[in-house]
Amino acid sequence: MTAVRFVERGGVRLACRDSGGPGTAVVLLHGLAGHAGEWDAVVAALGGRFRVVAVDQRGSGASERRPQDVSRAAYVADVLAVVEQLGLERPVLVGQSYGGHAAMLTAAAHPESVSGLVVVEAGPAGSDQETLEGIAGWFDSWPVPFPTRAEAVEYFGGGPVGEGWAAGLEERGGGWWPRFDSGVMVESLTENAHRSWWEEWARVGCPVLAVLGQSGIIDADQFDRMLGTRPETVAVSVPGTGHDLHLEQPVELARLIGEFVA
Repeated sequence: MTAVRFVERGGVRLACRDSGGPGTAVVLLHGLAGHAGEWDAVVAALGGRFRVVAVDQRGSGASERRPQDVSRAAYVADVLAVVEQLGLERPVLVGQSYGGHAAMLTAAAHPESVSGLVVVEAGPAGSDQETLEGIAGWFDSWPVPFPTRAEAVEYFGGGPVGEGWAAGLEERGGGWWPRFDSGVMVESLTENAHRSWWEEWARVGCPVLAVLGQSGIIDADQFDRMLGTRPETVAVSVPGTGHDLHLEQPVELARLIGEFVA
């Protein structure tokens, strides 16, 4: 049975959903403005074969909403704190989007703490100011509070993707609100708008599985360079999916993760 556990580092409390169970530990990291619950269907499909810990990263979900430090280094240190405080022995790190980026940086900087890496719709290329402004504008466009959860699901596109995003909202004051501050999320992206992380990608020494959506955000040039830098990387594209493939095809993603971990 999944238990909610809390990890604290530097005055920041992180909420984790810990499935318990035998076997290799697997740490799941959500993307920007996401939440640990996005992984529920993946965890269920893994069927109790591993000890799975889904983390609400700083600034999101049930974790500290307004941390002062939102550097990439802070997110990496959080992953290490989860591993150490929950007694996870060299887990496989799995991350989608910005969570995949944090997982990659952790594997690169701390090879002794990680046995494998799965990046889902994530890569080492940097972003730019225009993208940063676009994301900020998207957050600002949300018609919050949403009057009902059903209207939030519809706003986010319906289906499993809409359900996944709506599950990250909280009900208060007669409406449904985000469990994050948009300013914190945008600030956390700032480093990526000014640099790339190819050196870190090249330093990853553990086995790596890269999972892409057929119509995701990792373009062919970036992906070709990823494989050129680390040709031993196992690469899979999931047909009919986009950036949120962990919501669109959780059973298929769980199958890929399970085979990789095994």
